[in-house]
Amino acid sequence: MSQPEEFAKVVHDVAERSSRILGDFAQKQSEGMSSAVRDELGIAKAYMDLYSRMAADPGLMASLTVNWWLDATRLWQSSWMKAAGVHAPPVAEPAKGDARFKDADWSSIFLFDYIKQSYLIAARHIQHAVSSVEGLTEESEKKVAFFTRQYVDALSPSNFLLTNPQVLRETAASGGQNLVRGLNNLLADIEKGGGQLRISMTDEGAFTLGKNVATTPGKVVFQNDLMQLIQYQPTTAQVYRQPLVIVPPWINKYYILDLREKNSFIRWALEQGHTVFVVSWVNPGARLAQKGFEDYMLEGPLAALDYVEKATGEREVNFIGYCLGGTLLGATLAYLAARQDDRIKSATFFVSLLDFSQPGELGVFIDEEQVANLERRMNQRGYLEGSEMASTFNLLRANDLVWSFVVNNYLLGKDPFPFDLLYWNADSTRMPARMHSFYLRNMYIKNLLGVPGGITLAGVPIDLSRVKLPAYFISTVEDHIAPWKTTYRGARYLGGPVRFVLGGSGHIAGIVNPPASKKYHYWINDALPGTPEQWFETATQHPGSWWDDWQAWIARQNGAEMVAARVPQDPLEDAPGSYATLRLGKAA
Repeated sequence: MSQPEEFAKVVHDVAERSSRILGDFAQKQSEGMSSAVRDELGIAKAYMDLYSRMAADPGLMASLTVNWWLDATRLWQSSWMKAAGVHAPPVAEPAKGDARFKDADWSSIFLFDYIKQSYLIAARHIQHAVSSVEGLTEESEKKVAFFTRQYVDALSPSNFLLTNPQVLRETAASGGQNLVRGLNNLLADIEKGGGQLRISMTDEGAFTLGKNVATTPGKVVFQNDLMQLIQYQPTTAQVYRQPLVIVPPWINKYYILDLREKNSFIRWALEQGHTVFVVSWVNPGARLAQKGFEDYMLEGPLAALDYVEKATGEREVNFIGYCLGGTLLGATLAYLAARQDDRIKSATFFVSLLDFSQPGELGVFIDEEQVANLERRMNQRGYLEGSEMASTFNLLRANDLVWSFVVNNYLLGKDPFPFDLLYWNADSTRMPARMHSFYLRNMYIKNLLGVPGGITLAGVPIDLSRVKLPAYFISTVEDHIAPWKTTYRGARYLGGPVRFVLGGSGHIAGIVNPPASKKYHYWINDALPGTPEQWFETATQHPGSWWDDWQAWIARQNGAEMVAARVPQDPLEDAPGSYATLRLGKAA
């Protein structure tokens, strides 16, 4: 069989199998059509508002159309000059860091350069058009901007076979076998998601907890319904008197802070002389549906605090809270302050929100109607599936966390690269219905955590301003989950001395940034003025990792006194523990 005939056969086979897969997929989704009809995200409502206001302002539409036409004309002229061998600067260029058009053929081949620039011009004008419409409610404005960007990203020529030069080269070179492999990858991802497409971002079979991720030696020394407490083997003969307890978020597993030896914050903290305990949250099922936010406080940091005092004999303990774990830590500190319990000596907040007035693009998914719909679904099964939350986070960076894998896995037919961070990212956990509803309503919708007495936990009204202990806040400049200007506002709620530090990169890479990597930079400012803008104006930038700055700060809180290293007593099992090793789809 000739290559053209073989290619035609492959394409026919792909089309036939794709049709069958899509038919099966559509049938499985039929039960969920009512959700789409109800418009649970409020997208249709927001765009109807947009269209009505556009129609009421024909002058704006005429202006936008003329500007788009002028850029298209400039591109046409520039393209003809380039085709004639005359140098012409591009009319539109990808943003810095946009990896979609990094292949050389996007610039060197006339046709693909024209397609690329046409798309970039269209994308720019579409997004500018929707942002120029006045009179939209703030809620509609955010939804229109966000979902317009999703639409524009989805239509990128890099996402399609016939307009992606790299995919066309691979298809010609392999006789279309890349499409067959890609179809198999697509099938596997639909099967893995139980009928829902769950895009593979890494080779999950390449990692095993305790062997090549989460390898720092330690023991599970305590557990209850919601968490296991891990104590790590010391690596120094002498340690600080005050132990260190880390409270991670319960959206993912704790081992983001212990991926590999070279980037493990836990291992590094041990080397600095800390006695390290880490909370490892359970992956809850329907049995734990009625566990609330206060249960996470009582059975999480407070249970850990009681155990650490009993096991080490030390009354004063340092705490770290990461993301949602930091929100819980802030609430716990206010609860302890109300009870005049001063056992926590210092608190560190990793990219944590205490103020939710401007939660960034996550706010697109959180309003009264959407939360009510989410509560209805959660109450039917008792929890929010972790993969649903993960999909929402991925949409915040769709080009990097969705479309790049669509191109790699399904169009190029390649297997995803083994990457420990993305393995962890796929290891999401569920959230009990009662807890998550309380969190969304009281934090995101009502923003009550910073209101004195606004929230009551275990019968105690809490007030963050009564928290007088030293606190360290590390936020990151590119964070799309906990925007740094919002974390700064939350830091000012506390009543004690606060050190606010701004790191480079984003929510994960900016935190998991060991000094040895010599990456990024951080800003410090000993003052805490009224606004984040004022703070940044007088902040000083330093190269490298903020870890060293935090260690110098925590050392000042601890003082010079050291004691003999402590080893785990009466262990229940080896770290990382059974709560962490339960993979997706398995829950307590």
